[in-house]
Amino acid sequence: MDNNVLEIRNLKKSFDGNGVLDGISLSVREGEVIVVVGPSGCGKSTLLRCVNGLEQPDGGEILLDGQPISAGNLVQVRRQIGMVFQSYDLFPHMDVLENLTLGPVKALKRPKGEAEEEARQALRRVGLEDKLLALPRQLSGGQKQRVALVRAMMMHPRMLLLDEITAALDPEMVREVLNVVLDLARDGMTMLIVTHEMRFAEAVADRVLFLENGTIVEEGKPADFFHHPRTERARQFLDTFEFTAVKKP
Repeated sequence: MDNNVLEIRNLKKSFDGNGVLDGISLSVREGEVIVVVGPSGCGKSTLLRCVNGLEQPDGGEILLDGQPISAGNLVQVRRQIGMVFQSYDLFPHMDVLENLTLGPVKALKRPKGEAEEEARQALRRVGLEDKLLALPRQLSGGQKQRVALVRAMMMHPRMLLLDEITAALDPEMVREVLNVVLDLARDGMTMLIVTHEMRFAEAVADRVLFLENGTIVEEGKPADFFHHPRTERARQFLDTFEFTAVKKP
């Protein structure tokens, strides 16, 4: 039985005549974590933005649970596909609790008390229960990003899209955010992740996709990709990182 949550077929996207995605095709199974890596400008973020409807593809199709994603169903799609950016995008005038409960109460029509209790439990899990009433400006970058991840999960999505969520963080804050993502992977959350953190990618991924010039140059299990890449281009890319393998949880 087909258990694909997401299917992408021959996806194409250009900006001002410059091709960014050139016939991308992939499927994401339920509970699978796919990490997308590649040089800057290869189309990684554009791929995620097309999936979430922030960019309109020029060709191909994207299906969620077998149903095409289109301009007419984006509201429903965004309730099922959570997306977290490197810029946090928390509402600065709302405290953490208000940021977390706005979507569930307004969009999902959940009782306020129920949403608040779930928010408290989620914050406890990520070590932020004492920040319940803090404003975003009172949080560190790592704390903001953990709140952003919790906010996405509060919508009970079918899958998560994570776009370079540690890129804006100091190195000492990166680990606290990545640990949250590792916990989500252990819990079976379906995720499509763009990252430059190679050690994290090996630890969390079920599959790794290497993109260049808008195409998938190489795809494989993390142990194969990171330690036995098949293409010379992938080997060159990995050589730019001080890569040390970490054990998959």
